[in-house]
Amino acid sequence: MVAAGPTPADLLTRCAFPPPGTAVTCAVSGGADSLALLVLAVEAGLAVTAVHVDHGLRPGSASEAGAVAATADRFGAAFEARQAEVAPGPNLEARARAARRAVLPAGALTGHTADDRAETVLLNLLRGAGLDGLVGIAPGPTKPLLALRRRETRALCDALGLAVVEDPSNADPTIRRNRVRHEVLPLLDDVAGRDVTAVLARQADLLGADAALLDALGADLEPTDARALAAAPPPLARRALRRWLRAAGGPEAHPPPAGSVERVLAVARGERRAAELPCGWRVRRSRGRLHLEPPTR
Repeated sequence: MVAAGPTPADLLTRCAFPPPGTAVTCAVSGGADSLALLVLAVEAGLAVTAVHVDHGLRPGSASEAGAVAATADRFGAAFEARQAEVAPGPNLEARARAARRAVLPAGALTGHTADDRAETVLLNLLRGAGLDGLVGIAPGPTKPLLALRRRETRALCDALGLAVVEDPSNADPTIRRNRVRHEVLPLLDDVAGRDVTAVLARQADLLGADAALLDALGADLEPTDARALAAAPPPLARRALRRWLRAAGGPEAHPPPAGSVERVLAVARGERRAAELPCGWRVRRSRGRLHLEPPTR
């Protein structure tokens, strides 16, 4: 029996999909958010290819591709299955994300919601990631569901009778995001007496506008020019360094921690010769220029 709930048309007005007829790839794990992404992308009139990525992290994970393929077929989308195996170990979430990105085409759509954004804001706050971190997941063409809530994507799947894949890792308390999701946010809701996720999403939008203004002001600042960095207002110098560390393939897929940026800024000012960064990366100064060095193998 199909449950009552929202229709795709109900949710589509708050999504940010490209124009009808656009060919898109949707990353679909089989969870409620990604299944809703698939359904809503089709409803938006896009030419959709659903791609399921199997990380090989648990027994039977390969069979989940069949459930995604069935949903894609039901809604008239193409389907592809890809492998991106990740060995168990530390930083599993980050390594799985990197492996997934490596096998997905550039510009693939993901089913991130406002709840994911709020969790990311809090995680980045704990990391000391600065203004960019407090933007959380920035809105953009690959995040069309960012205004929706997780409860809405689940309700849509229930209303359509879709078989949702439940990833047991989402309940693993050793993963920090899960503790933020299941412990920290509910506690904050209780303390604040309101829906903190909605508050964090609004604050992230405001801070995103501030970040964009600072980006524009510092667009001409060369991040490897140590003298220019030392002479620039610190907020602009920090932004230039964050941009450089991320674009150059530095140690973090996320905004670099504040401590890392301050150490690199000290190198630019001549206060130290080099700075050690997370994951074995290093920044050194030579002849007035900064150089980013990857870990030695």
